[in-house]
Amino acid sequence: MLNKLLQNKTAVFVITTFVLLLVLIRMFEKQLFYDPFLFYFEGDYMKLPLPKFDGLQLFFGLSFRFLLNTILSLGILYFLFKDKQMIAFVSILYFFLFVLLIVTFFCILHFFKNQENLLLFYVRRFLIQPLFLILFLPAFYYQKLKN
Repeated sequence: MLNKLLQNKTAVFVITTFVLLLVLIRMFEKQLFYDPFLFYFEGDYMKLPLPKFDGLQLFFGLSFRFLLNTILSLGILYFLFKDKQMIAFVSILYFFLFVLLIVTFFCILHFFKNQENLLLFYVRRFLIQPLFLILFLPAFYYQKLKN
């Protein structure tokens, strides 16, 4: 195992760098992205009214963050599995998941206002965190083991 790790020093370095970049995105989220829901969900959001927000700016902030997380996640998956077909498939999956989540997010904001705060919280969480990476890693690892 250690021998194999030493042979792949470049991959280990790149993966470590990408993970650190994901951590930095999380650490500096308040400075990097427009998201009034960052402060909202830190409080007692079940009882508070939704914060005022600029829909277009929020869309671009969430999209940019999702894009950064996606690029880094795809990089991690590529350097772990070295499978271009899998990366192409996951890229398409990320695109469709983004469209589904962003439409769902804004539908909840527009149609449900303050009634579905917990659902809004979880949909937003999938948009701003690299949760799909956490789901895809074991799935693709298991698939690699089976083949």
